[in-house]
Amino acid sequence: MSPKYYSFESPIGKLTVYFTEKGIIALSFQEEDNLKYIERYYDAPIQVDEKDYNYHEEIIKYLKGELKEFTMPISFKGTSFQESVWKELLNIPYGETRTYKELAEKIGCPKGPRAVGGALNKNPIAIIVPCHRVIGSNGNLVGFASGVELKDKLLKLEMNNTI
Repeated sequence: MSPKYYSFESPIGKLTVYFTEKGIIALSFQEEDNLKYIERYYDAPIQVDEKDYNYHEEIIKYLKGELKEFTMPISFKGTSFQESVWKELLNIPYGETRTYKELAEKIGCPKGPRAVGGALNKNPIAIIVPCHRVIGSNGNLVGFASGVELKDKLLKLEMNNTI
């Protein structure tokens, strides 16, 4: 069965959600961001009407500061290393950050902060799998595929409940 997708307006602009019967498989800031990933691991996606689905509701609540924990199902595919990094991201609590080094140590790869950064760059489910919660060892905001400005907004949202 082909994955489905739809785009919707959010407090940070237009987002596109891709999903299968197992749940969300990608959340993108631009419709084509995850297209190669989707086609590689799934199939060509089919556009559907947002009125028929509610995946966007929790995302909008989160971006309005009304939701701290997602409950909708997600499913991602990648290398075993990427998947271990993405799973570990889900353990970073709302409003907290970890460094690339801490994340590398947590997954048993203490010399792998750069490899962790590479896996974060390939994270298909932005926001829900919170790669924005990972910062540089010096506390700087670095390495966010959609730009450090958006990463800063998401972190401020989690600290202050407002974008």
